[in-house]
Amino acid sequence: MNAVTLPRLHWGTASDRRALVVHGLGSSAHTMWRVAESLADAGWSVDAVDLRGHGDAPRTSSYRIDEFAVDLATTHPRGASDDPGNEDAHPTTQRGTWNLVVAHSIGGAATVVAAAAHPRWAERLVLLDPALHANEQARDAIRHRQLAAKDAITIESATAENPHWHPLDVELRVRAVHAASRFALEHAVLDNPDWDGLPHLPHLTQPTLVIAGDADRGALFADDLAAQALAANPLIEQRIVPAGHNVHRDAPIDTLDAMHDWLADF
Repeated sequence: MNAVTLPRLHWGTASDRRALVVHGLGSSAHTMWRVAESLADAGWSVDAVDLRGHGDAPRTSSYRIDEFAVDLATTHPRGASDDPGNEDAHPTTQRGTWNLVVAHSIGGAATVVAAAAHPRWAERLVLLDPALHANEQARDAIRHRQLAAKDAITIESATAENPHWHPLDVELRVRAVHAASRFALEHAVLDNPDWDGLPHLPHLTQPTLVIAGDADRGALFADDLAAQALAANPLIEQRIVPAGHNVHRDAPIDTLDAMHDWLADF
């Protein structure tokens, strides 16, 4: 399985606290600006990447979650080795380790796969309403939403759908959808008929916070799925914020407060 090199944006100055921020389907590094800016303001050195098929990242023929995960696992803080295969080469005291990875939606699912396979890749995880499991009905709905947005999204339509979002979130959402490959948006669903990150959860060795929204507003990490995930590993905690799936855009203050409160314990 071949990895691609993911382009990245950077926030903050040199720091011994290094964070990676990962977007969800149909988004981009730019759309994670508020998370990255908040971490940088707290003294973190922050990189945000474009996933394959999104933003300025390479286009590929396949978009499986485990392929997104391989791309992430070969992404390290600047100056670090890009070979995650040798775990002994990346102890937590070396530059190959992210002190924190914050990831949304399908980026959260890929982060779980990467972190479970490569324990020294990251020390801590914050998952923003991760898309850990999707049955056939859910996958059909995701595919329909993504392609409908790709074909028709505008500033006006995005504002009408999300009137409470920051104007920059609206602007960057539209820009990200236009920049993403239509093939990638479709095949991120079609190439994952077995979309299920739950089996990877018991293998996580990192303290993990899930920030989830309200199922009635479209949050994915809820009900039986949330119960199964929390039962799978005692290192996983949950905080619920008044939001839908896009917790960082629907309820940014609550989401960021939850993240920083949790990080203060380390």
